[in-house]
Parts: sequence; C-alpha cells; structure tokens
Amino acid sequence: MQKLVSVIIPIFNEQETLAELHQKLVDVFAKINMPFELIFVDDGSHDKTPEILKKLMPAKVLTLRRNYGQTIALETGIRKAKGELIITMDSDLENDPYDILPLLKKLDDGFDVVTGWRKNRWKGYFFTRRFPSYLANLLLSKVSGVKLHDFGCMMRVHKKEILKNLSFSGDMHRLILAYIAQRGGRIAEIPVKFKPRQYGKSHYGLGRTFGVLADIFAFYFFEKYHNKPIHFFGLMSVIFLILSTIVFIFMVLLRVLKIATFIETPLPTLAVFLAAIGFQFILLGLVAELIYRFSRQEKVPSSDDYIQEEISNT
Repeated sequence: MQKLVSVIIPIFNEQETLAELHQKLVDVFAKINMPFELIFVDDGSHDKTPEILKKLMPAKVLTLRRNYGQTIALETGIRKAKGELIITMDSDLENDPYDILPLLKKLDDGFDVVTGWRKNRWKGYFFTRRFPSYLANLLLSKVSGVKLHDFGCMMRVHKKEILKNLSFSGDMHRLILAYIAQRGGRIAEIPVKFKPRQYGKSHYGLGRTFGVLADIFAFYFFEKYHNKPIHFFGLMSVIFLILSTIVFIFMVLLRVLKIATFIETPLPTLAVFLAAIGFQFILLGLVAELIYRFSRQEKVPSSDDYIQEEISNT
C-alpha cells in the first residue's frame, strides 16, 4: 500500500498563482499515482485568495485568524496533515511542483528529509542577495553540523515522524533543517528548478538577512544552553569579573608606582562597572534556570488555537 503524501502550502496574498499551482500539483500526483492531500494554509490574506481557495478541488483549506507568519502557517498545516510523508513548498510558483518526483525518489535512499537546492537563484544579484545568502548558509552549516547549500528552500519532503517533536516558534521555519540535523535526522539535498516570481512581489527583502543571522545566533544559543543557561551566563560573568580584576590590578600598579592616583583615572569606575556586569550575569543565569524549569511544565499551544475556518473540498 502506497503512503499518503500531504502537501503543505502556506499562502499570503497569492491570488494570481493558486489556480495554476493547484492544477500542476494535481497533474504531478496523477502522474506518479500516489494518494495525496493538498493543504493550503491561508495566513491572513486580504486579497481574493480566500475566495479562490474555496473553489479548488481537491483541497483542504485552513484559514488562520490573522497573519501569524510562515512558521505558524507551516506548523498548522503539518499538525493537520494525515500523510506519512510531508511535502512543503512556497505558493509563488518559484518552486516547480514537478520536482516532487526526484525528491520522493531520493527519500527512498534512507533519508528523513530531502530538500531542494535552488542552484541558479539570484543570478545578477551577487552582493545584495547571493553573497549574503551564501554566508548565512555557510554559518548554518557550521552551527548545525550538516552541510547544505540552501537552508531556505521550502521545497522539501519529510517523513512525518521527524517533524513530530519539533516546537515551532518565531521564524523557526528558516531553521527547520538545522533543528532536524541536531536531532540526528538524515538530510539529503538535490538541485531543483527555480523560476523567478511572475506575479506580485516578494514578501522578503534584504532586511531578512539580518533576521536570519539573529535566528542563527538564537539557534546556537538555545541548542547549546537551553537546558543549562547558567553555563552561558556563568561564563560571561567570569569574563567580566576577570576584566574587572585586571583593571583593578593595573589601577593599583599605577598607584604603587606613583604614576597616577585613583582619582586621576577612570579605572576605579571601570573596575566597579565591569564587576557589576559580572554579578548581573550571575543573577541572569539563575533567573534563566528558573524560567527553564518552569517552562517545561507549560502547555504547548494546539494548532487549533490559530485556525478560524477549516474547509475540505472533495
């Protein structure tokens, strides 16, 4: 018996692409003759997207209460998916639905996730897009331990069990592969076709790069210290206390050698300032430990909390 495939497509104001995208997906699964479900997650669109989605058949449409962002839209679709295999992709037709075939074929080689590599993306935009993207992917490869060229490509196929224990928050969709790699998931990457957006305009700009860098730092910090924050804050405390001690010793030497008195330099103030920061880091570490221990008991929000309407078109 063939496995059911769930295709998750987050959408925000993509009225021009939906009919074409839906038809291509139906054609793909007719060609490979696999059972499938198409899950369109409307992330608070305010154009004609909701009306168009209601006319698509077959399709399951999840309408979110407002624009939560791509991470919540993906999480909602994944939690509602019934398939053993989960495919994610963008709705702007930059991803080619026919790339689903080689992705599924590669998954049979024993991988948990197969992701696309938009090899020819950003031609002609080396300094503004291609180079920042290269640096971000290089950094992510370093901190996650898995070498990939394109962490941002949403054209992927996953085994559902590898996504079960992921906790989605913020803009985590950018780092899903890094989190999967940290949990021992086997990830493969293959080149996929990339077609520049034909309709509308991109919802992302160069400013996204800085957000990605912040997410990478957060990923590294939480993966390494999430269950032992006192180690990080304790280390920072030690560093500042050592600096304070060095300043203090230097200050005393100046006084002993009669080069300068305490009131003739700002060193006493600097020593006290650095020591105060060191003690504050210790306190922050203790507070972080308390927060971590209490947060383990909190309830994880259900995907149903975000949904306003659910429609199954058959």
